[in-house]
Amino acid sequence: MILAAMLDAGLPLDRLRSELGNLGLSGVDIAAQKVTKQGFAATQFEVRCEQNEQGPRHLADIRKIISDSPLSGRVKDRAGRIFTRLAEAEARAHGTGFEQVHFHEVGAADAIMDIVGACIGLEALQVDRAICSPIPPGSGTVRCEHGVLPVPAPGTMALLAGVPLAECDEPGELTTPTGAAILTSLAESYGPLPAMRVEAVGYGAGAREGQTRPNLHRLILGLAESLGEADEVVMLQANLDDATGQVVGYVTDKLLEAGALDVFTTPIGMKKGRPAVLITVLAEPQGADPLEELLFVETTTFGVRRWNTHRSKLQRAFEEVSTSWGPVRIKLGLRAGRCLSATPEYEDCLKLATERGVPLREVIQQAAQAARMIKVEPGRQNG
Repeated sequence: MILAAMLDAGLPLDRLRSELGNLGLSGVDIAAQKVTKQGFAATQFEVRCEQNEQGPRHLADIRKIISDSPLSGRVKDRAGRIFTRLAEAEARAHGTGFEQVHFHEVGAADAIMDIVGACIGLEALQVDRAICSPIPPGSGTVRCEHGVLPVPAPGTMALLAGVPLAECDEPGELTTPTGAAILTSLAESYGPLPAMRVEAVGYGAGAREGQTRPNLHRLILGLAESLGEADEVVMLQANLDDATGQVVGYVTDKLLEAGALDVFTTPIGMKKGRPAVLITVLAEPQGADPLEELLFVETTTFGVRRWNTHRSKLQRAFEEVSTSWGPVRIKLGLRAGRCLSATPEYEDCLKLATERGVPLREVIQQAAQAARMIKVEPGRQNG
């Protein structure tokens, strides 16, 4: 369905067929056709394989197929990362080493074509960034080689850990392990549509008919507007009424070392007049669970509040300015082509002040004065 949406959005089928031919898989062909799903036009993509091409493979077998091909380095790298992530998830689900995982459904030639084809499509469509909405897994059960399993199946669930999921009552499996591996490997963030100028929309159709919604995958291609950046983050909060300042400082450092985007504290008052500290942690969705665990392990809190929130950010870029004592980097905050913030990097200023024996404030003041002379070109992106 991902590849079908790319074809529907303008990926030439002939180019895809030619590029996939570089894999050297005999007895495999692809086809695409226009269909309708509950009244909506879409493209349906199919990989046609001879039966003898459907045997199980190890990760090393798949890596060799990809690495031995003349595909571009970027396509090989992306496809290799997706299959490695898929193998690691299946290994966790089955309790084995990921190099020993046998890819049954997902290791057949059709899945190799799906994954490598998606990477070819991204390159052909000149996609630099991929952003995904919260992912709907489906509901109920699915029948596979291992029997009847709950949705999401164990391998899919391992891939979706830490990823925002959308509530969905559609019966059946809406996100397969292959689809989950592609989306979670390529998406750099999850959330609403970013500021962009839409250039193409593609709809990829699945084989079965949906019961509560059209069985479609939508792809939106566009040019990012330079208003700023946005993403989805997880906010964790806990009240600490019996922690010393040393403990709070220690926990703050541990959270940042463990990957927190930001950690800050606020003095609060609790019941019975007890002074306390509110600790707030911002985390990427896929990294929130270990940080929540750290709060429980390193503090005496009995509860951590948690929710997803939208974050708007200035674009960041760096320039270097000269001072009487040496160069200092300036961090620029950009939005819609305007520079709204220009801040001297503290560590650079501290280093010069220490080495040259001058007051830190004088270094910062001179660097800030030089920063005001920086000219920002319209439309500048992240540096």
